[in-house]
Amino acid sequence: MANDLKTDLRTDERSSISPEVRRDRRLARTQAAPWLIVILLLAAVAWLGWRAFLYEEEGDPVGSAMLAFEKQNSLTVFSSRFEVVAESEDRRGILGVDLLESRQAAIIPASVEYRLDLSGMDRNQFVWDAEAETLDVTIPTLRISRPNLDEAQAKTFTEGTYVSRDASVDLARNNSEQAERKAVAFAKNPEVLALARQAAKDAVRQNLAIPLQVAGYGDVTVNVRFEGEDTP
Repeated sequence: MANDLKTDLRTDERSSISPEVRRDRRLARTQAAPWLIVILLLAAVAWLGWRAFLYEEEGDPVGSAMLAFEKQNSLTVFSSRFEVVAESEDRRGILGVDLLESRQAAIIPASVEYRLDLSGMDRNQFVWDAEAETLDVTIPTLRISRPNLDEAQAKTFTEGTYVSRDASVDLARNNSEQAERKAVAFAKNPEVLALARQAAKDAVRQNLAIPLQVAGYGDVTVNVRFEGEDTP
């Protein structure tokens, strides 16, 4: 008797709901299913993206440091702009007799850049001291760019009774070659190179200390030295 009563109640309940309401409920369930799938897919994509790009193993400051370097394969740490002076002579004649002699001096602005190639660095070049919260980093030798001569801004001084077109071209070419050699020598000057090396250490120290601090490792001390350089 009780079972018959429950059956009658469920029957009465279904009969009391209009066909329009039942149709709306089925439509709502049908429309909600695709949105649920989309939400699940978005959550999966977000997790995979976090895992691939943001996730870091806990307690691995070396991994965090390498991640900071992976974003930039080459780092320009110092640039120098200066002027070089070049002077050339040109003699032209007939049958070995110099008939025309000219001279040209040029003051040419030049610039060079000092870069670090970070693409080849691996874990062996990072040493983490957890007790002292210190990261020791060994960086590769600086690379010096080819001098950039700003010949459009050069100041030239030419002497000679008559300077032919060919003589003018030769004088300018010789001065350019001479200026480039002098610029290379200046870029390797010990005093200038020392400034560039110190700038490189400061740049690496800053590029690592801040990401490590953001990653939650606190105020980490970063020591930087070049390959072959004695540990301070």
